[in-house]
Amino acid sequence: MSSGEARRKAALFARATAALGELGAASGDAGTGSGDPLLAWFVPGRVEVLGKHTDYAGGRSLLMAVEQGICLVAAARADNLVRIVAVDSAQEISFALDDCPEPPAGHWSNYPMTVARRIARNFPGARCGANIAFAGDLPVAAGMSSSSALVVAIFLALSHVNGLAERDEYRAAIHSPQDLGAYLGSLENGLDFGSLEGTSGVGTFGGSEDQTAILCCRPGMMSRYSFCPVRAEGEVPFPAGHIMVIGVSGITAEKAGAAREAYNNASLAARAVLDRWHEATGRGDVSLAAAATSAPDAPARIRAMLGAGRSGRATDALPLDRFDQFYDESEVIIPRASDALHRGDLATFAALVARSHANVEVLLRNQVPETMLLVRAARALGAVAASAFGAGFGGSVWALVPAAAADEFSARWLESYQRAFPSRATSAAVLATQAGPAAVRI
Repeated sequence: MSSGEARRKAALFARATAALGELGAASGDAGTGSGDPLLAWFVPGRVEVLGKHTDYAGGRSLLMAVEQGICLVAAARADNLVRIVAVDSAQEISFALDDCPEPPAGHWSNYPMTVARRIARNFPGARCGANIAFAGDLPVAAGMSSSSALVVAIFLALSHVNGLAERDEYRAAIHSPQDLGAYLGSLENGLDFGSLEGTSGVGTFGGSEDQTAILCCRPGMMSRYSFCPVRAEGEVPFPAGHIMVIGVSGITAEKAGAAREAYNNASLAARAVLDRWHEATGRGDVSLAAAATSAPDAPARIRAMLGAGRSGRATDALPLDRFDQFYDESEVIIPRASDALHRGDLATFAALVARSHANVEVLLRNQVPETMLLVRAARALGAVAASAFGAGFGGSVWALVPAAAADEFSARWLESYQRAFPSRATSAAVLATQAGPAAVRI
Protein backbone atom coordinates (compact mmCIF):
# COMPACT_ATOMS: atom_id res chain seq x y z
CA MET A 1 0.00 0.00 0.00
CA SER A 2 1.27 3.49 -0.75
CA SER A 3 2.61 5.39 2.25
CA GLY A 4 -0.15 8.00 2.17
CA GLU A 5 -2.85 5.35 2.21
CA ALA A 6 -1.04 3.46 4.98
CA ARG A 7 -1.10 6.60 7.15
CA ARG A 8 -4.81 7.02 6.51
CA LYS A 9 -5.44 3.42 7.54
CA ALA A 10 -3.48 3.94 10.75
CA ALA A 11 -5.85 6.78 11.63
CA LEU A 12 -8.87 4.57 10.88
CA PHE A 13 -7.50 1.78 13.06
CA ALA A 14 -6.98 4.29 15.87
CA ARG A 15 -10.63 5.38 15.65
CA ALA A 16 -11.85 1.78 15.59
CA THR A 17 -9.61 0.83 18.52
CA ALA A 18 -10.93 3.74 20.58
CA ALA A 19 -14.51 2.67 19.84
CA LEU A 20 -13.71 -0.92 20.77
CA GLY A 21 -12.23 0.25 24.06
CA GLU A 22 -15.42 2.11 24.90
CA LEU A 23 -17.48 -0.95 23.98
CA GLY A 24 -15.36 -3.22 26.15
CA ALA A 25 -15.49 -0.83 29.07
CA ALA A 26 -19.25 -0.62 28.78
CA SER A 27 -19.72 -4.39 28.72
CA GLY A 28 -16.99 -5.28 31.17
CA ASP A 29 -16.70 -8.78 29.75
CA ALA A 30 -14.48 -8.53 26.69
CA GLY A 31 -11.49 -10.80 26.48
CA THR A 32 -9.57 -12.23 23.56
CA GLY A 33 -9.81 -15.96 24.20
CA SER A 34 -6.56 -16.36 22.28
CA GLY A 35 -3.95 -14.43 24.24
CA ASP A 36 -3.99 -11.54 21.76
CA PRO A 37 -4.76 -8.12 23.26
CA LEU A 38 -6.35 -7.00 20.01
CA LEU A 39 -7.39 -8.59 16.74
CA ALA A 40 -7.25 -6.41 13.64
CA TRP A 41 -7.80 -6.81 9.89
CA PHE A 42 -7.67 -4.58 6.85
CA VAL A 43 -10.21 -5.71 4.24
CA PRO A 44 -10.18 -3.88 0.88
CA GLY A 45 -12.79 -3.16 -1.71
CA ARG A 46 -12.22 -4.13 -5.31
CA VAL A 47 -12.45 -2.82 -8.86
CA GLU A 48 -13.91 -5.10 -11.47
CA VAL A 49 -11.70 -4.02 -14.36
CA LEU A 50 -13.63 -6.36 -16.66
CA GLY A 51 -16.18 -9.07 -15.96
CA LYS A 52 -19.57 -7.42 -15.92
CA HIS A 53 -22.18 -9.85 -14.55
CA THR A 54 -20.09 -12.89 -15.48
CA ASP A 55 -19.13 -14.60 -12.21
CA TYR A 56 -22.46 -16.14 -11.22
CA ALA A 57 -22.69 -17.63 -14.72
CA GLY A 58 -19.26 -19.27 -14.47
CA GLY A 59 -17.49 -16.64 -16.55
CA ARG A 60 -14.27 -14.68 -16.18
CA SER A 61 -13.36 -11.45 -14.40
CA LEU A 62 -10.26 -9.26 -14.38
CA LEU A 63 -9.96 -7.84 -10.87
CA MET A 64 -7.86 -5.74 -8.55
CA ALA A 65 -8.06 -4.93 -4.87
CA VAL A 66 -8.08 -1.22 -4.02
CA GLU A 67 -6.27 0.69 -1.30
CA GLN A 68 -9.56 1.77 0.28
CA GLY A 69 -11.38 -0.59 2.62
CA ILE A 70 -12.48 -1.51 6.12
CA CYS A 71 -10.26 -1.36 9.21
CA LEU A 72 -11.74 -3.73 11.78
CA VAL A 73 -10.68 -4.52 15.32
CA ALA A 74 -12.18 -7.18 17.57
CA ALA A 75 -11.92 -8.88 20.94
CA ALA A 76 -13.46 -12.21 21.87
CA ARG A 77 -16.14 -12.33 24.54
CA ALA A 78 -16.78 -14.91 27.25
CA ASP A 79 -20.39 -15.30 26.08
CA ASN A 80 -22.19 -15.68 22.74
CA LEU A 81 -23.07 -12.02 22.22
CA VAL A 82 -21.83 -10.16 19.15
CA ARG A 83 -21.65 -6.37 19.54
CA ILE A 84 -20.63 -4.32 16.53
CA VAL A 85 -20.01 -0.59 16.26
CA ALA A 86 -19.93 1.10 12.86
CA VAL A 87 -17.66 4.00 13.78
CA ASP A 88 -18.39 6.14 10.72
CA SER A 89 -22.15 6.21 11.36
CA ALA A 90 -21.93 5.88 15.17
CA GLN A 91 -24.38 2.97 15.05
CA GLU A 92 -24.27 -0.16 17.18
CA ILE A 93 -25.98 -3.54 16.83
CA SER A 94 -25.91 -6.60 19.05
CA PHE A 95 -27.23 -10.13 18.74
CA ALA A 96 -26.56 -13.64 19.97
CA LEU A 97 -24.35 -15.64 17.63
CA ASP A 98 -26.45 -18.79 18.11
CA ASP A 99 -29.84 -17.05 18.06
CA CYS A 100 -29.52 -14.27 15.51
CA PRO A 101 -32.81 -12.70 14.38
CA GLU A 102 -33.81 -12.53 10.72
CA PRO A 103 -31.59 -9.79 9.26
CA PRO A 104 -33.33 -6.55 8.27
CA ALA A 105 -33.10 -5.92 4.51
CA GLY A 106 -31.72 -2.57 3.44
CA HIS A 107 -29.67 -1.94 6.61
CA TRP A 108 -25.96 -2.60 7.05
CA SER A 109 -26.74 -4.97 9.93
CA ASN A 110 -28.09 -7.40 7.30
CA TYR A 111 -24.53 -8.37 6.40
CA PRO A 112 -23.04 -9.26 9.82
CA MET A 113 -26.28 -10.95 10.87
CA THR A 114 -26.23 -13.07 7.72
CA VAL A 115 -22.65 -14.07 8.53
CA ALA A 116 -23.66 -15.06 12.06
CA ARG A 117 -26.65 -17.11 10.90
CA ARG A 118 -24.49 -19.04 8.43
CA ILE A 119 -21.78 -19.71 11.01
CA ALA A 120 -24.37 -20.98 13.47
CA ARG A 121 -25.78 -23.35 10.85
CA ASN A 122 -22.52 -24.61 9.36
CA PHE A 123 -20.42 -24.88 12.53
CA PRO A 124 -22.51 -26.22 15.41
CA GLY A 125 -20.99 -25.37 18.74
CA ALA A 126 -19.20 -22.25 17.48
CA ARG A 127 -20.67 -19.88 20.02
CA CYS A 128 -17.93 -17.45 21.00
CA GLY A 129 -19.13 -13.90 20.64
CA ALA A 130 -17.03 -10.80 20.04
CA ASN A 131 -16.90 -7.07 20.46
CA ILE A 132 -16.16 -5.55 17.04
CA ALA A 133 -15.60 -2.01 15.79
CA PHE A 134 -14.86 -0.94 12.23
CA ALA A 135 -14.12 2.23 10.32
CA GLY A 136 -13.48 2.64 6.62
CA ASP A 137 -12.82 4.85 3.65
CA LEU A 138 -14.60 2.73 1.04
CA PRO A 139 -17.59 4.48 -0.54
CA VAL A 140 -20.78 2.69 0.47
CA ALA A 141 -22.96 1.11 -2.25
CA ALA A 142 -20.73 2.57 -4.96
CA GLY A 143 -19.91 -0.65 -6.81
CA MET A 144 -16.61 -1.20 -5.01
CA SER A 145 -17.86 -4.13 -2.89
CA SER A 146 -18.34 -2.32 0.40
CA SER A 147 -20.98 -4.85 1.47
CA SER A 148 -18.85 -7.88 0.57
CA ALA A 149 -15.86 -6.30 2.33
CA LEU A 150 -17.99 -6.05 5.47
CA VAL A 151 -19.09 -9.69 5.10
CA VAL A 152 -15.47 -10.81 4.74
CA ALA A 153 -14.29 -8.67 7.67
CA ILE A 154 -16.99 -9.91 10.06
CA PHE A 155 -16.43 -13.51 9.01
CA LEU A 156 -12.66 -13.27 9.55
CA ALA A 157 -13.19 -11.92 13.05
CA LEU A 158 -15.83 -14.45 14.11
CA SER A 159 -13.94 -17.28 12.42
CA HIS A 160 -10.79 -16.42 14.35
CA VAL A 161 -12.37 -16.20 17.81
CA ASN A 162 -14.23 -19.47 17.19
CA GLY A 163 -11.27 -21.32 15.64
CA LEU A 164 -13.36 -22.30 12.59
CA ALA A 165 -10.33 -23.11 10.44
CA GLU A 166 -9.43 -25.90 12.86
CA ARG A 167 -12.83 -27.56 12.68
CA ASP A 168 -13.48 -30.67 10.61
CA GLU A 169 -16.42 -29.07 8.76
CA TYR A 170 -14.23 -26.19 7.61
CA ARG A 171 -11.28 -28.37 6.61
CA ALA A 172 -13.51 -30.68 4.60
CA ALA A 173 -14.91 -27.86 2.44
CA ILE A 174 -12.39 -24.98 2.44
CA HIS A 175 -8.80 -25.64 1.42
CA SER A 176 -7.58 -22.29 0.02
CA PRO A 177 -8.34 -18.57 -0.08
CA GLN A 178 -10.17 -19.22 -3.37
CA ASP A 179 -12.38 -21.76 -1.62
CA LEU A 180 -13.05 -19.28 1.17
CA GLY A 181 -14.03 -16.66 -1.41
CA ALA A 182 -16.46 -19.11 -3.00
CA TYR A 183 -17.89 -20.03 0.39
CA LEU A 184 -18.44 -16.39 1.34
CA GLY A 185 -20.09 -15.84 -2.04
CA SER A 186 -22.49 -18.67 -1.20
CA LEU A 187 -23.02 -17.08 2.20
CA GLU A 188 -24.30 -13.93 0.45
CA ASN A 189 -26.45 -15.69 -2.15
CA GLY A 190 -27.72 -18.30 0.30
CA LEU A 191 -26.60 -21.39 -1.64
CA ASP A 192 -24.99 -24.52 -0.24
CA PHE A 193 -21.21 -24.83 -0.47
CA GLY A 194 -20.28 -28.48 -0.53
CA SER A 195 -21.41 -29.92 2.78
CA LEU A 196 -21.93 -26.44 4.27
CA GLU A 197 -25.66 -25.83 4.04
CA GLY A 198 -27.00 -22.49 2.85
CA THR A 199 -29.31 -20.03 4.59
CA SER A 200 -31.40 -17.12 3.34
CA GLY A 201 -28.38 -15.00 2.32
CA VAL A 202 -28.69 -11.26 1.76
CA GLY A 203 -31.26 -11.53 -1.03
CA THR A 204 -29.10 -11.33 -4.15
CA PHE A 205 -28.35 -14.00 -6.77
CA GLY A 206 -24.71 -13.07 -7.18
CA GLY A 207 -21.48 -15.01 -7.45
CA SER A 208 -18.14 -14.89 -5.66
CA GLU A 209 -16.14 -12.39 -7.72
CA ASP A 210 -16.11 -9.75 -4.99
CA GLN A 211 -15.08 -12.08 -2.19
CA THR A 212 -12.39 -13.72 -4.33
CA ALA A 213 -10.85 -10.37 -5.24
CA ILE A 214 -10.94 -9.20 -1.63
CA LEU A 215 -9.18 -12.36 -0.39
CA CYS A 216 -6.87 -13.24 -3.29
CA CYS A 217 -5.70 -10.23 -5.32
CA ARG A 218 -2.11 -9.06 -4.93
CA PRO A 219 -0.57 -5.58 -4.70
CA GLY A 220 0.48 -4.16 -8.05
CA MET A 221 -1.39 -6.83 -10.01
CA MET A 222 -4.63 -7.37 -11.88
CA SER A 223 -5.86 -10.92 -11.30
CA ARG A 224 -7.93 -13.02 -13.69
CA TYR A 225 -10.35 -15.59 -12.31
CA SER A 226 -13.12 -17.77 -13.64
CA PHE A 227 -15.93 -19.01 -11.46
CA CYS A 228 -18.26 -21.90 -10.61
CA PRO A 229 -15.84 -23.17 -9.33
CA VAL A 230 -13.27 -20.43 -8.62
CA ARG A 231 -10.15 -20.91 -10.76
CA ALA A 232 -7.12 -18.64 -10.95
CA GLU A 233 -6.18 -17.95 -14.57
CA GLY A 234 -3.14 -15.74 -14.02
CA GLU A 235 -2.38 -12.10 -13.41
CA VAL A 236 -0.89 -9.10 -15.18
CA PRO A 237 1.02 -6.16 -13.68
CA PHE A 238 -0.93 -2.97 -13.18
CA PRO A 239 0.22 -0.63 -15.99
CA ALA A 240 3.40 1.13 -14.90
CA GLY A 241 3.18 4.89 -14.52
CA HIS A 242 -0.61 4.83 -14.26
CA ILE A 243 -3.22 5.04 -11.56
CA MET A 244 -6.89 4.12 -11.31
CA VAL A 245 -9.22 7.03 -10.64
CA ILE A 246 -12.72 6.09 -9.49
CA GLY A 247 -15.64 8.39 -10.21
CA VAL A 248 -18.48 7.76 -7.74
CA SER A 249 -21.77 8.76 -9.34
CA GLY A 250 -23.58 9.36 -6.09
CA ILE A 251 -26.35 6.95 -7.09
CA THR A 252 -26.26 4.16 -4.57
CA ALA A 253 -26.27 0.68 -6.08
CA GLU A 254 -26.62 -1.52 -3.04
CA LYS A 255 -27.33 -5.02 -4.34
CA ALA A 256 -29.36 -5.91 -1.27
CA GLY A 257 -31.24 -2.60 -1.34
CA ALA A 258 -33.07 -0.63 -4.03
CA ALA A 259 -31.06 -2.14 -6.90
CA ARG A 260 -31.64 -5.74 -5.83
CA GLU A 261 -34.48 -6.54 -8.22
CA ALA A 262 -32.70 -5.06 -11.23
CA TYR A 263 -29.48 -6.87 -10.33
CA ASN A 264 -31.31 -10.15 -9.83
CA ASN A 265 -33.08 -9.78 -13.18
CA ALA A 266 -29.71 -9.85 -14.94
CA SER A 267 -28.77 -12.99 -13.00
CA LEU A 268 -32.11 -14.63 -13.74
CA ALA A 269 -31.76 -13.84 -17.45
CA ALA A 270 -28.47 -15.75 -17.55
CA ARG A 271 -30.08 -18.62 -15.69
CA ALA A 272 -32.99 -18.65 -18.15
CA VAL A 273 -30.57 -19.14 -21.05
CA LEU A 274 -28.94 -22.09 -19.28
CA ASP A 275 -32.34 -23.62 -18.45
CA ARG A 276 -33.39 -23.45 -22.10
CA TRP A 277 -30.08 -25.05 -23.11
CA HIS A 278 -30.71 -27.90 -20.66
CA GLU A 279 -34.20 -28.43 -22.09
CA ALA A 280 -33.02 -28.31 -25.70
CA THR A 281 -29.96 -30.55 -25.33
CA GLY A 282 -30.61 -32.75 -22.31
CA ARG A 283 -27.16 -31.78 -21.03
CA GLY A 284 -26.42 -30.92 -17.41
CA ASP A 285 -23.83 -28.14 -17.77
CA VAL A 286 -23.41 -26.47 -14.39
CA SER A 287 -23.06 -22.92 -15.70
CA LEU A 288 -23.69 -20.81 -18.75
CA ALA A 289 -19.94 -20.65 -19.34
CA ALA A 290 -19.75 -24.46 -19.31
CA ALA A 291 -22.62 -24.64 -21.81
CA ALA A 292 -21.14 -22.01 -24.11
CA THR A 293 -17.75 -23.75 -24.22
CA SER A 294 -19.03 -27.33 -24.36
CA ALA A 295 -18.40 -27.57 -28.13
CA PRO A 296 -17.05 -25.29 -30.88
CA ASP A 297 -20.55 -24.75 -32.25
CA ALA A 298 -22.22 -24.28 -28.86
CA PRO A 299 -22.45 -20.45 -29.06
CA ALA A 300 -24.10 -20.63 -32.48
CA ARG A 301 -26.50 -23.30 -31.24
CA ILE A 302 -27.43 -21.18 -28.22
CA ARG A 303 -28.06 -18.13 -30.40
CA ALA A 304 -30.20 -20.15 -32.78
CA MET A 305 -32.12 -21.59 -29.85
CA LEU A 306 -32.80 -18.11 -28.47
CA GLY A 307 -33.78 -16.63 -31.83
CA ALA A 308 -32.34 -13.71 -33.73
CA GLY A 309 -34.89 -11.01 -32.90
CA ARG A 310 -34.49 -8.19 -30.39
CA SER A 311 -37.22 -5.91 -29.15
CA GLY A 312 -35.03 -2.89 -28.47
CA ARG A 313 -36.66 -2.36 -25.08
CA ALA A 314 -34.72 -0.26 -22.61
CA THR A 315 -35.34 -2.51 -19.61
CA ASP A 316 -34.66 -6.12 -18.66
CA ALA A 317 -32.10 -7.80 -20.88
CA LEU A 318 -33.68 -10.36 -23.19
CA PRO A 319 -32.13 -13.84 -23.26
CA LEU A 320 -30.28 -13.34 -26.57
CA ASP A 321 -28.92 -9.95 -25.51
CA ARG A 322 -27.88 -11.38 -22.16
CA PHE A 323 -26.04 -14.29 -23.78
CA ASP A 324 -24.24 -12.10 -26.31
CA GLN A 325 -23.05 -9.71 -23.60
CA PHE A 326 -21.92 -12.56 -21.37
CA TYR A 327 -20.12 -14.52 -24.08
CA ASP A 328 -18.32 -11.50 -25.54
CA GLU A 329 -17.21 -10.30 -22.11
CA SER A 330 -16.03 -13.65 -20.76
CA GLU A 331 -14.75 -15.53 -23.79
CA VAL A 332 -13.50 -12.77 -26.09
CA ILE A 333 -12.87 -9.42 -24.39
CA ILE A 334 -11.19 -10.55 -21.16
CA PRO A 335 -8.70 -12.99 -22.75
CA ARG A 336 -7.76 -10.43 -25.40
CA ALA A 337 -7.52 -7.61 -22.88
CA SER A 338 -5.26 -9.70 -20.63
CA ASP A 339 -3.00 -10.46 -23.57
CA ALA A 340 -2.89 -6.76 -24.48
CA LEU A 341 -1.86 -5.81 -20.94
CA HIS A 342 0.87 -8.46 -20.98
CA ARG A 343 2.22 -6.84 -24.17
CA GLY A 344 1.88 -3.34 -22.77
CA ASP A 345 -0.54 -2.57 -25.59
CA LEU A 346 -2.79 -0.04 -23.89
CA ALA A 347 -4.43 1.04 -27.16
CA THR A 348 -5.85 -2.44 -27.75
CA PHE A 349 -6.78 -2.72 -24.07
CA ALA A 350 -8.64 0.59 -24.29
CA ALA A 351 -10.57 -0.51 -27.39
CA LEU A 352 -11.65 -3.73 -25.67
CA VAL A 353 -12.73 -1.84 -22.54
CA ALA A 354 -14.82 0.48 -24.72
CA ARG A 355 -16.44 -2.54 -26.36
CA SER A 356 -17.21 -4.03 -22.94
CA HIS A 357 -18.87 -0.85 -21.73
CA ALA A 358 -20.87 -0.47 -24.95
CA ASN A 359 -22.18 -4.00 -24.47
CA VAL A 360 -23.60 -3.24 -21.04
CA GLU A 361 -25.22 -0.06 -22.28
CA VAL A 362 -26.85 -1.72 -25.30
CA LEU A 363 -27.28 -5.40 -24.34
CA LEU A 364 -27.26 -5.68 -20.55
CA ARG A 365 -28.86 -2.26 -20.09
CA ASN A 366 -27.71 -1.80 -16.52
CA GLN A 367 -26.38 1.74 -16.91
CA VAL A 368 -27.87 5.09 -15.97
CA PRO A 369 -27.24 8.50 -17.61
CA GLU A 370 -24.83 9.46 -14.84
CA THR A 371 -22.47 6.51 -15.33
CA MET A 372 -22.63 6.83 -19.11
CA LEU A 373 -21.66 10.50 -18.83
CA LEU A 374 -18.77 9.66 -16.51
CA VAL A 375 -17.35 7.22 -19.07
CA ARG A 376 -17.64 9.69 -21.95
CA ALA A 377 -16.18 12.53 -19.90
CA ALA A 378 -13.22 10.42 -18.74
CA ARG A 379 -12.32 9.57 -22.32
CA ALA A 380 -12.70 13.19 -23.42
CA LEU A 381 -10.37 14.29 -20.62
CA GLY A 382 -7.63 11.92 -21.74
CA ALA A 383 -8.14 8.72 -19.77
CA VAL A 384 -6.42 5.74 -21.38
CA ALA A 385 -9.57 3.67 -20.77
CA ALA A 386 -12.76 4.01 -18.74
CA SER A 387 -15.70 1.81 -17.89
CA ALA A 388 -18.57 1.43 -15.46
CA PHE A 389 -18.23 -1.59 -13.20
CA GLY A 390 -20.00 -3.56 -10.51
CA ALA A 391 -23.70 -4.35 -10.29
CA GLY A 392 -24.70 -1.31 -12.33
CA PHE A 393 -27.87 0.78 -12.02
CA GLY A 394 -25.70 3.45 -10.41
CA GLY A 395 -22.37 3.02 -8.70
CA SER A 396 -19.03 4.06 -10.14
CA VAL A 397 -16.76 4.29 -13.18
CA TRP A 398 -13.04 3.57 -13.28
CA ALA A 399 -10.60 5.54 -15.41
CA LEU A 400 -7.00 4.53 -16.09
CA VAL A 401 -4.86 7.67 -16.29
CA PRO A 402 -1.15 8.56 -16.20
CA ALA A 403 -0.18 9.00 -12.56
CA ALA A 404 1.41 12.40 -13.21
CA ALA A 405 -1.92 13.73 -14.50
CA ALA A 406 -4.16 12.12 -11.88
CA ASP A 407 -4.79 15.20 -9.71
CA GLU A 408 -5.70 17.48 -12.60
CA PHE A 409 -7.76 14.76 -14.27
CA SER A 410 -9.67 14.04 -11.06
CA ALA A 411 -10.57 17.68 -10.49
CA ARG A 412 -11.72 18.25 -14.06
CA TRP A 413 -13.63 14.94 -14.16
CA LEU A 414 -15.56 15.71 -10.99
CA GLU A 415 -16.24 19.28 -12.11
CA SER A 416 -17.61 18.15 -15.49
CA TYR A 417 -19.87 15.59 -13.81
CA GLN A 418 -21.21 18.02 -11.23
CA ARG A 419 -21.90 20.54 -13.95
CA ALA A 420 -23.88 17.95 -15.94
CA PHE A 421 -25.71 16.58 -12.88
CA PRO A 422 -25.92 19.33 -10.25
CA SER A 423 -28.35 17.27 -8.17
CA ARG A 424 -25.51 14.76 -7.62
CA ALA A 425 -22.91 17.38 -6.71
CA THR A 426 -22.85 16.70 -3.00
CA SER A 427 -22.91 12.89 -3.21
CA ALA A 428 -20.44 12.45 -6.10
CA ALA A 429 -16.75 11.93 -5.41
CA VAL A 430 -13.48 10.84 -6.96
CA LEU A 431 -10.69 8.79 -5.42
CA ALA A 432 -7.45 7.33 -6.71
CA THR A 433 -5.92 3.93 -6.06
CA GLN A 434 -3.16 1.61 -7.09
CA ALA A 435 -3.73 -2.15 -7.17
CA GLY A 436 -3.67 -2.81 -3.43
CA PRO A 437 -3.34 -5.74 -1.04
CA ALA A 438 -5.89 -8.44 -0.28
CA ALA A 439 -7.45 -8.81 3.16
CA VAL A 440 -4.75 -9.11 5.78
CA ARG A 441 -4.56 -9.54 9.53
CA ILE A 442 -2.60 -6.67 11.06
